[in-house]
Amino acid sequence: MRRKRSSGGFPWVRAGLCVLAPLVLLNLAVAFFGDTRVPLFSLSFLKEKAHALSAYARHRPSCVLDGHPELEPLIRDTERRHRLPPGLLRALVQVESNTQPHRISPAGAMGPGQLMPSTASLLRVEDPFDPAPALDGSARYLAEQLTRYRGNVTLAVAAYNAGPGNVNGRVPRNGETEFYVDKVLTAYARLRPPPPPRAPPPTSAAKRQGRAAPTPPHPSPEARPSAG
Repeated sequence: MRRKRSSGGFPWVRAGLCVLAPLVLLNLAVAFFGDTRVPLFSLSFLKEKAHALSAYARHRPSCVLDGHPELEPLIRDTERRHRLPPGLLRALVQVESNTQPHRISPAGAMGPGQLMPSTASLLRVEDPFDPAPALDGSARYLAEQLTRYRGNVTLAVAAYNAGPGNVNGRVPRNGETEFYVDKVLTAYARLRPPPPPRAPPPTSAAKRQGRAAPTPPHPSPEARPSAG
């Protein structure tokens, strides 16, 4: 006499599906809405990715009709306001998000400057997908790193990516930051304005012309011609 198969099937299969389905849906949503590549079964940064999707859902209705202003003028104004080297913030944003305000990274970083949820909260950026406050927050953070490292652009960019606690006088070799810094510095070299041309050194003729001519001696009263 045959035993009847359990109508419930394999409970561990159903349990696995219940666990994997939300994971796959989360990664699919980040890939689709954040315009990025995420492995479907990635278990990394789940909390950050969920936070980014929640922030994106709150932001999206505000720009469906109006859209966003052009990022290039906004970046230039933000650089001037925070006294950043011209072209540096623009280079960073190009590398971070390809100037896409709705970008979400596989780690849950958000917006044009790819602020992590904790960094956005620290900088008091309520909507990391709104270009104006997001760029302002990124510029403030970058300016802070430039001050920390006394104007060293390389270390400041490394700290923006890896965090200042991981930059001890050199670029961290963690398999990511060193390549990130190289990309930003390459873009910065292309985007920063050229230095003003130097004035050519004066020629010998110009030097001679620039010398003051000797003042002729005044004639003595006896040598002056009479008035009448």
